[in-house]
Amino acid sequence: MLNLSKPLAALIRPNSLQDFIGQEHLVGEGKPIRAAMELQAIFSMIFWGPPGVGKTTLAKIIAKESDRQFIEISAVSAGKADIRKIVEDSRRQKGLLEDYRAPILFVDEIHRFNKAQQDYLLPFVEEGVIILIGATTENPSFEIIPPLLSRMRIFIFKSLSEEEMKKVLSLALKKIYENEKLINKKAKKIVIPIESENFLLNYSAGDARKLLTLVDNTFTLYGDLRLESLKNSLQSKHLNYDKKGPEHYETISAFIKSMRASNPDAAIYYLARMVEAGEDPLFIARRMVIFASEDIGLAAPTALVVANAVFSACQIIGYPECAINLAHGVTYLSNAPKNRTAYNALRAAQADVKQFGNLEIPLNLKNAETKLLEEIGYGKGYEMYPKKGTDLLPEKLKGKKYFQAKK
Repeated sequence: MLNLSKPLAALIRPNSLQDFIGQEHLVGEGKPIRAAMELQAIFSMIFWGPPGVGKTTLAKIIAKESDRQFIEISAVSAGKADIRKIVEDSRRQKGLLEDYRAPILFVDEIHRFNKAQQDYLLPFVEEGVIILIGATTENPSFEIIPPLLSRMRIFIFKSLSEEEMKKVLSLALKKIYENEKLINKKAKKIVIPIESENFLLNYSAGDARKLLTLVDNTFTLYGDLRLESLKNSLQSKHLNYDKKGPEHYETISAFIKSMRASNPDAAIYYLARMVEAGEDPLFIARRMVIFASEDIGLAAPTALVVANAVFSACQIIGYPECAINLAHGVTYLSNAPKNRTAYNALRAAQADVKQFGNLEIPLNLKNAETKLLEEIGYGKGYEMYPKKGTDLLPEKLKGKKYFQAKK
């Protein structure tokens, strides 16, 4: 049985850029991060990408190869007090050392810092008292405040390719063999069945950490990597789907766009992925209700009735049977005609409200609730049923057309 001093992922973590696997578009010859390291021109940056692709590892390598202190905190648990202490220590070191180099502060899940915490980081990044490297699985354009984002370079990380994942697996097997040999001199090299390798690659979906964790757990429990052992140690769904991570948002996006394209096959496929991953059925149904008005709208008003019925069914029935209700609704919405005129009209009107504020409502539309209001013109000229097309907008918006009927 496997008995490692540290998790397998930590034991095979590379210590140099030469041994780093993946992200060739960032660390290959002539690429931006390699070029910066060769010039020792280290700056604050955001690493944006899926989990298990080397964001933390690369940050540690940058710190090591630029001879800087590496300080790691998690935005989930750290606060202003932690940052203040790091900054104070850094300033103290700066006053004592002639060859002082600002430490690298690595903030995991930086998108979880609120606006006030991000604002607090800003002057220290500007001053250069720390080099900030933030890791995130979320789009930094939405999660990081613009002033901080403008002072950092964004680097996009990709899921590891199948060949890169095979290299990670090979390193893991080598490390297990070395460990086994220390315990038993007659230990044989670890040979992984092809079906087990394929299962690992499909399960991990480019996430090295997922692959290594499963290999570690399986060998610890069963002493082998047979397919049956892998499945037994997993005891969870085999899908790369974090309900708060990028897969959650990417899948629902693909789902909506497939219905918008009137493609029921694609929509059903993405629905199946969410159902198998255990996505909240009310989350799916809620998006269908929105879709019924936003994208189908006046073309088929009954779509909203169907979508609401699906939502209600999901509330009453729950999984697994409510997946059938979802499928019913998805195929209906996908095949329905599309008309966004009501949605577009709302957005255009909202834009004017934001631009012009609360414009004066025409007097003829105001209620004359008192004698004084009647005397100053409230309600004057009001008609219960004015002629169709009568302009009732504020003076500044006269003639504006928000609703453009679809021809």
